[in-house]
Amino acid sequence: MTSLLGNDRDLRLISPKSFECVEIKIIKEVDKSSLTFTKIYSEMDKSWITKHRLSQDYISGVNQFLDFAFANMKTYMIKCPCQRCCLVRYKVRVEVEGDLFYHGFRPTYTNWYLHGEELDSNGETVRLESESRVDYTEDLSMNLLEDVFPSMNNSIDDDDAASPTEDHPKQKEALDDLLADCNQALYEGCESFSKLSFMLKLYHINCMCRISDKEMSMVIELLKEAFQHAKLPDSFNDMKKIIRKLGFTYETIHVCRNDCMLYWGDDASRHTCKVCESSRWKTAAIVDDDGSAEKKKKKKQQAVKVLRYFPLKPRLQRFFMSSKTAESMRWHANSENPDGKLRHPRDGKAWKTFDQQFPEFSSEPRNVRLGLATDGFNPYGSMSMSYSVWPVLLFPYNLPPWMSMKQTSTILSMIIPGKQMPGNDIDIYLQPLIKELKELWSDGVPTFDASLKETFTMRAILLWTISDYPGLGNLSGWNVHTGLACPSCNYDAKYLRLRHGKKNCYMGHRRFLPENHVFRKDKQQFDGLIETRDSPITPSGSVILQQIQNVDVTLGKKIDAVGKRRRED
Repeated sequence: MTSLLGNDRDLRLISPKSFECVEIKIIKEVDKSSLTFTKIYSEMDKSWITKHRLSQDYISGVNQFLDFAFANMKTYMIKCPCQRCCLVRYKVRVEVEGDLFYHGFRPTYTNWYLHGEELDSNGETVRLESESRVDYTEDLSMNLLEDVFPSMNNSIDDDDAASPTEDHPKQKEALDDLLADCNQALYEGCESFSKLSFMLKLYHINCMCRISDKEMSMVIELLKEAFQHAKLPDSFNDMKKIIRKLGFTYETIHVCRNDCMLYWGDDASRHTCKVCESSRWKTAAIVDDDGSAEKKKKKKQQAVKVLRYFPLKPRLQRFFMSSKTAESMRWHANSENPDGKLRHPRDGKAWKTFDQQFPEFSSEPRNVRLGLATDGFNPYGSMSMSYSVWPVLLFPYNLPPWMSMKQTSTILSMIIPGKQMPGNDIDIYLQPLIKELKELWSDGVPTFDASLKETFTMRAILLWTISDYPGLGNLSGWNVHTGLACPSCNYDAKYLRLRHGKKNCYMGHRRFLPENHVFRKDKQQFDGLIETRDSPITPSGSVILQQIQNVDVTLGKKIDAVGKRRRED
């Protein structure tokens, strides 16, 4: 019997003596003219892994593995399974072959799921031992490549189907360049850094220490002069061009110093705020030689406050670039809930109500449903310096519950700068995100689905926000500081002002109980009254819009005549 392995365009005959046929599974049948080729899967004999590296069995086993791996993988590079690379580094066939003879094959890697073999029926994967030391910088750079280009490791499931890198030649070119930099040693014989990992380290130092571009270029020039054999870019700008291919891009949007407006869109060319008329730029004051007068001298124009916004559309498209993640994005529609218990937001009332109101959106399970969360924190830890930065995060709820809240699934949308918290002026900062969400809701964006090998129009909806109670007041504009602060009761709230505590407490919680509940008539344990009212009707979105349609809101911090922010009474 002879086995046919490889894709339909490059079928290769492999001798049956090279395999021990334990199990045969038919994967695909392709009709080519009058002939029908059947691709079959055969599990190889792996007893050679533990044998001596100079034995004939080990040598033939290495050749069998390489034939199998490169016949099933799409790229010309695979993860090296030697005991030194630990399935982290990508190498070409000659390099993998040399490492397997020099360092040996990993004895625990018996299911070659990273090289085209199916997982065991029990779903067990390879566990890397703690004693195997892997270079962190190499692991970091390869993980970044897999995050930006998730399809680089996909096996050939459909030989005639296109891939996202084939549809976008620029992405393919960027991937090839990054792979070359990742696998190129910083200098000949260097085992600690590749060219890409060293640039990432330098860029990390630049960000943490706030070094200027000119200073970083001087450092790179010094390194190139001292180590002429090192593979380094000519300048810091050249290094940033390489790093941008990883997707580390964001938009910088200047903000008024008093949070009145964004210098964005039609106002991008303005130099002063159209509300408070304050300058967009920082200025430096100098004194005349005689010391009698002060002038303001403009140095290199630098914005007073900068918002960093990360575009949402490419981040959502990236979920569908990996076949496994793209399949998980349909989990909410394909999985069953036999007992009806609440395990995921799709089992809740809000999700089901939305499906009923917008059946066209719900008919496409790949449309993304998002939740938004934000809160402030001090980036300087426990230091006495008062500073508040507000990151805005998005969570995709299409994914199963064990994936949707993971850090790898979290989308950082923007970073709102300090020093002061934005407060109710957070609406100013959310404008770019709201604009993009509206475009995703109405028009959508063409997206390649790696699991189904097709392009579809992806739409998105923001279902809810997640915040603490004070944050609710900032995000929604609801007043959380008065007796009418309960968003469920609205104007029907019953509150009591504590005489000495100077705070509001709410006494109408018994109205949510059944009509015949014993607590409704219990005066002594509560406020001395019998509760006869029904539970309040939660206002709908249209009712709330009617209540606030005549409210005049002026955003921005108020300033007095001398330019200082006035404290609210």
